[in-house]
Amino acid sequence: MPAFVTLLDGLSFAECPRWRDGRLYFSDRYTHSVLTVSIDGVVESYARISGRPAGLGFLPNGSLLIASMRDRKLLRREHDGSIVQHADLSTLACGDLNDLLVDAEGRAWVGNFGFDLFAGAPASSTVLISVDSDGTAAIAAHDLAFPNGAAITPDGRTLIIAETMANRLSAFTVSAGRLTDRRIWAAFGDAPATTDVGRILEKAEVAPDGICLDAEGAVWVADVLHRRLIRVAEGGTILEELSTNELCAFACMLGGPDGRTLFACAAPTFDDAEAAAHHHSAILMTRVAAPHAGLP
Repeated sequence: MPAFVTLLDGLSFAECPRWRDGRLYFSDRYTHSVLTVSIDGVVESYARISGRPAGLGFLPNGSLLIASMRDRKLLRREHDGSIVQHADLSTLACGDLNDLLVDAEGRAWVGNFGFDLFAGAPASSTVLISVDSDGTAAIAAHDLAFPNGAAITPDGRTLIIAETMANRLSAFTVSAGRLTDRRIWAAFGDAPATTDVGRILEKAEVAPDGICLDAEGAVWVADVLHRRLIRVAEGGTILEELSTNELCAFACMLGGPDGRTLFACAAPTFDDAEAAAHHHSAILMTRVAAPHAGLP
């Protein structure tokens, strides 16, 4: 399999890639921007927000939802380019907003840190929030350890989510907009028995961040700590491993004209001050055998 090549560099902190209509959409956290890039490297600005953009997801009508991390609001970019508030999640989210996924009905599933990671607070569990297409928000699941990247299977019945601080991917059955039947989809080791973030990350066999699903039912996982993307089968078997070399992998997406281009958002660090000051983040890409499936 070919190694990763750099599609785009000089970014502050690229996150939450989404492939749509021949372009990759992604957040660049510290420039307060949502950008797009074509497969041949042409970059365009798509949205500017005053806060730090994180998770992205398209509503069925093509409007883009953007998670604004620090003020814990879900914003919506309309077709005319205007930015409006879709939902205020500040009373539900226990920490900065994180990745999100929009399902076929226009419902957003939004994760959050659960604690102040950048201030060095101890890790704590948090909730996954559902936001209906009209902006109505509710808690969909409790006791998640840093809910991060998520994917929905092609039949729309299973939501898989990365728990970055728990060494695992978890899954739920989706029915009538509700999550039931919580289970472990893939465990990479024991769940941590400490709230010390440094010790959790030091001992983690995999720290799953962004994820995406392929047509063979496997999940590509950005493993932050080990500078790699891994392709995982249900149950936890690692089927493939791709190194991102000197950069840490934070998110991934399958796209391109045939769905077989694997994109990775990568950066040397997630340290808040360093990432903001030194724009060394990049989007990498390579070719894989199994194409994209499901959502996002």
